[in-house]
Amino acid sequence: MSYVQDLAKLVENRKDATLRISDAVWGYAESRFQEFKSAKEESDYMIEMGFKVTMGIGGEDTAFVAEYGSGKPVIALLGEYDALSGLSQKADIPCHDPIEAGKDGHGCGHNLLGAASMAAAVALKDYMVEKNLPGTIRYYGCPAEENAGGKAFLVREGCFNDCDIALTWHPGWTNGVTGSGSLANFRVFYTFHGLSSHAAGAPHLGRSALDAVEIMNVGVNYMREHMIDEARIHYAVINTGGTAPNVVQSEAQVLYAIRAPKVTQVKELFERVNKCAQGAALITETTVDIEQVSAYSDYIACDVCSEVLGKHMEELLPIGYTEEEMEYAKKFQAVITDLDRAGLKNRAKAIGGKKANELLETPIWDFMTYSKGGSKGSTDVGDVSWVVPTGQFSAVTLAAGTPGHAWQVVAQGKGPIAHKGVLFAAKVLAASAYDFITSPELCQKAKENWLEILDGETYPGALPPDAVPHIW
Repeated sequence: MSYVQDLAKLVENRKDATLRISDAVWGYAESRFQEFKSAKEESDYMIEMGFKVTMGIGGEDTAFVAEYGSGKPVIALLGEYDALSGLSQKADIPCHDPIEAGKDGHGCGHNLLGAASMAAAVALKDYMVEKNLPGTIRYYGCPAEENAGGKAFLVREGCFNDCDIALTWHPGWTNGVTGSGSLANFRVFYTFHGLSSHAAGAPHLGRSALDAVEIMNVGVNYMREHMIDEARIHYAVINTGGTAPNVVQSEAQVLYAIRAPKVTQVKELFERVNKCAQGAALITETTVDIEQVSAYSDYIACDVCSEVLGKHMEELLPIGYTEEEMEYAKKFQAVITDLDRAGLKNRAKAIGGKKANELLETPIWDFMTYSKGGSKGSTDVGDVSWVVPTGQFSAVTLAAGTPGHAWQVVAQGKGPIAHKGVLFAAKVLAASAYDFITSPELCQKAKENWLEILDGETYPGALPPDAVPHIW
């Protein structure tokens, strides 16, 4: 029996605990920097499994590192467990049916993400004990990936400085290694301050902060024609200044996400968006406070790490599904929108070519996909990848075509496809981490490859010096 099979068996031996924790975190559904129950669930288990746990790393109350072993190499497995706001949804129900309207839900599968990385660390630790292997394995419990970029704060505080390799994954509806190219991203609050007055009796005495928000948004929307094609800018009005239309709003706030392929490009857009805000304040005779609360760097894939992950993915696929599991997936594929269905069709054409129709008849894509490009989304794994050679992959946990950040993801988060995906991802991570922890030469090869890719560039570190992890 090979070490890959040995480690897979160790993952299976503890699958009940892994799936119990994944389901528990799904139920907690805690958003950024509020994942106290989720972090405790996982850290308590890691202590039980013989790891040394340090809580509150990097100034984040809900971040922790669980470590076993000593010396080099140091292999980091990254986990997440934060939920998304407003996505509460009952499990296994193929229609929108919140558990509690307006509450949070795991619409990006982070309950699965953390559980699999943790399971891989435990399996490798058990194998290290059995084989008396040197080296250090770490599981990083990372909060606030969504909206706050929690790992960027951990990187800034040096939490990964002595790591040799970092490995992670993400739930989805395809199996594939993640290439370079996620979008760098700043999150920025613009808070306008004006003067309140009676909107009918004395409107001339008021200065509307809400007008300023609206004028800023108009300015940014006109700016879109004059940005690079790859850039993305989105906003949400957080505070409208009240609900009374007969009062001139003295305060209003809008939150912006500003994205582009490189941090330098985001910085340039950030300065231009700031000018729109300042211009809106000038037009309305209000003032504006600008607070950048997070920064994500673009993801740099280490080719050596990607090759190792890809090798073990191919070795461990297909996962295999029962007829009942296929029917389960069909129920959820039937409720995606027409736009999502069009996206699924385009993806099937890109992957399958002339066999696209065969893929469209398959509700679960139980095979390896290959793509050189990265994601149009943003991830704080990008920040880690600038300071440690990093590899990442996606694994099937959803019916093909399921939209991200939607109730359909939450509904499938405790289902059979999700559970099989967690165990598959754990096996891939465990086998890949084993390759690195038993071969300093492979670690060195990865580092040389990573440095070559960076080509002299260094971590952009775009967080403002005064930015701290906090709930907002």
